[in-house]
Amino acid sequence: MQLQDALWKMPAADQAQAVRGGHISAVELVDSHLDRIAGVNPHVNAVTQLLTERAREAAARTDRRRAAGEMLGPLAGVPFTVKESTPIEGVPTTFGTARFRELVASADAPPVGRLRAAGAIPIGHSNIPTLILAGMHTRSELFGDTVNPWDSSRTPGGSSGGDAVAVATGMAALGLGNDSGGSVRIPAQFCGVAGLKPSTGRFPADHRVLGPDDPGLASQILVTDGPLARSVGDLRLAYEVLAGTDPRDPRAVPVPAYGEALPWPVKVAVVADPGGHGVHPTVRGAIETAADALREAGYDVREVADVPRLDEALEAYSRITVTEFAPTWPVVRGLLGEGGSRYIETAMEQTPPVSADELMKLMGTWLSIRRSWAEFLDTYPLLLGPSFTEPPVEPGLESRDRAGRDRVGAGMRLCSVTSFVGVPGVAVPTGVVDGLPVGVQIVGRAFREDLCLDAAQAIEDRLGVFTPVDPRVGGQAD
Repeated sequence: MQLQDALWKMPAADQAQAVRGGHISAVELVDSHLDRIAGVNPHVNAVTQLLTERAREAAARTDRRRAAGEMLGPLAGVPFTVKESTPIEGVPTTFGTARFRELVASADAPPVGRLRAAGAIPIGHSNIPTLILAGMHTRSELFGDTVNPWDSSRTPGGSSGGDAVAVATGMAALGLGNDSGGSVRIPAQFCGVAGLKPSTGRFPADHRVLGPDDPGLASQILVTDGPLARSVGDLRLAYEVLAGTDPRDPRAVPVPAYGEALPWPVKVAVVADPGGHGVHPTVRGAIETAADALREAGYDVREVADVPRLDEALEAYSRITVTEFAPTWPVVRGLLGEGGSRYIETAMEQTPPVSADELMKLMGTWLSIRRSWAEFLDTYPLLLGPSFTEPPVEPGLESRDRAGRDRVGAGMRLCSVTSFVGVPGVAVPTGVVDGLPVGVQIVGRAFREDLCLDAAQAIEDRLGVFTPVDPRVGGQAD
């Protein structure tokens, strides 16, 4: 552990260890991040609601507890950002829209509470696409555009783009996003950090927006909260804290965070071009590089023909979600602001809602596809593939027109199908090509996040960590 560098540069695990050991104070650690935010955020616009005084007060409490001899948690003093759609007690949960500017949260969301209980300190909310629905690019009606720190002409991805940028630039050690089709993994790939989408039911959550009513079935099952970090080790630390149950979420199941060891070598299926719809040479190269790293680590890496039933799964995903969403669309459309509705409108034109009978049949299809994936992952416990099949694209491509939306939808297809079947995925960077980060994702069996993290760690051990990065607006990062 090296303390001579700026504290914000340290891994989260080292930050917490230094606070627990009294080598630095939590106040010093928070102030270091606040200074970094002051210097960087004006250029990237990732942190929206900065919690300066609240964070300093929480840090001072941590220091008093340490001075009193109390045991501190595994994330003692570590600053983290929280997506604008996830409640922090006493802070507005704006969803990036002016209409929710005063929607003050009465309690922490379960994952925020779990991170706090481990000693971590929320330092601010982070930007999202308006209502999470305006597109993949992180642009909100209330806060504007978030900038990719590597190249301001490229999108940072989304919808957890604010968290990815905050982590990549050192404004926070951890970010708390969520993912229903790539919203953690895509910005992780585009910003050069690691991200975890857990199995459905692994982390407790509460995704109610207004009042006591819960969302529909698709939203209940597809959306999972997940952390972002600069290293796989920090991602693992956040995973261990976030896993568990909570009475507020009956979906969360008490599955051990670590499963039984598998016979070695563990098989890894490689699919660089899921569905055969095309993959950029840079992304294919990242997958080949990651495959070589896993082979060097002793994994049994095998190229396979394809993943199960990809196009059928994408069609079912679209029809189920559009059908569930359609009744609320007239109200939601008015909340999205100018231009914010184009992304969803294009989707609804392509995939209109289905009848009740058709929806019931699709529920059976959903289970059948999950079964096919379970059988595939029984043979190959891990799958190596892209989070997005292109390097970072230009901001707002998906909302420009039908062709742009189709291109982005195709790019995120492996993320979409793995969210649909509820299995975990870890995004891990593999390098920097032409000034932009590249990376892959490791997908695993349900509730075997540990296998995904192990494989991602093997890749990182051989290829390195590529952030924090200093942004250069108007060009590529230093």
